[in-house]
Amino acid sequence: MAGHLALMGFPTRLWNRSKEKIDHVEDRGGIDVMGVVDGFGRLECATSDIKEALDGANIIMVVVPASGHRFVAEHCAKHLKPEQRVVLNPGRTFGAMEFQQTIVEQGVRKLPTISEAQTFIYVSRHTDFASSHIMQIKNSVALAAIPAHRTPEVLREINRAFPQFVPASNVLETSLDNVGAVFHPTLTLLNATRIESSHGDFEYYLEGVTPSTARVLEQADAERVAVGNALGVRVHTAREWLYLSYDSPGKTLYEAIQATPGYKGVRAPATLTHRYILEDVPMSMIPIVSVGKLLDVPTPTITSLVHVASLLHSTDFWNEGRTAERVGLAGKTVKEIRRLATEGVRP
Repeated sequence: MAGHLALMGFPTRLWNRSKEKIDHVEDRGGIDVMGVVDGFGRLECATSDIKEALDGANIIMVVVPASGHRFVAEHCAKHLKPEQRVVLNPGRTFGAMEFQQTIVEQGVRKLPTISEAQTFIYVSRHTDFASSHIMQIKNSVALAAIPAHRTPEVLREINRAFPQFVPASNVLETSLDNVGAVFHPTLTLLNATRIESSHGDFEYYLEGVTPSTARVLEQADAERVAVGNALGVRVHTAREWLYLSYDSPGKTLYEAIQATPGYKGVRAPATLTHRYILEDVPMSMIPIVSVGKLLDVPTPTITSLVHVASLLHSTDFWNEGRTAERVGLAGKTVKEIRRLATEGVRP
């Protein structure tokens, strides 16, 4: 994203907490981008000093695994200005709500606008410290802000660079339309033996999805949609989302995945120690299950997948996940949750 923004002519700064990683980018002066976007994006600066990166920035794109959202919120809180706009790319599930709550806990009283994208705009792979391969840019990506009435303001700014971003009604919609919550961990777990034996040497979607695995995906997806419906949110099924994002036709989810050109060449993870489990289970699946329990919506398939992931990693993901309690939703009614999503936390 940094390389692409710079290539489009936007003054862009890149921050990473690891000086060792950022030094490679600083030495090059920017990012090499290849694929559907090709060229060298020269950055204004690359730094491990978050204050330097944020000072005077108009739009702050947070492009880290969702497990890092709280960390970023804690470290940037005292440097944020109320006129700035923070966009989580993506928020996964309840990312914007957690981010806002975290900066309030850090003592911020005049809040910037916190937004989240429903998914990452690119199908891409990091190829080196200072280079990236973009295989496809999605047709449309929903975005919503807290408070919700500021979504058009954020889009006016962000559409100058990315016309693909379109409005969602609120962050419940972007959070529950998180198709990665279903795709990433489910496919990784169902292909665990193959990933470990071949070190991921196969096409993740085109070979990893069979009619049988697609049926499990569809059932987990139906549970995600049911939780969204219980919150009064119209969320897309995975098959609908593939059509909107990639123009992928298909009468079944299996057919739609196989008809997605952007998935061609996307390799499977080389190991099970990967963000598809370490990020998506605690930050995407667990919040869906947790809110499902709050609203009496059964989620047996997703619950089983979380249990299997915990066994594979000898980790209690329930302990570290983004539960209803951790994002401030415990004990709240649907009406109260919707108000929190549209109006935000009151410092």
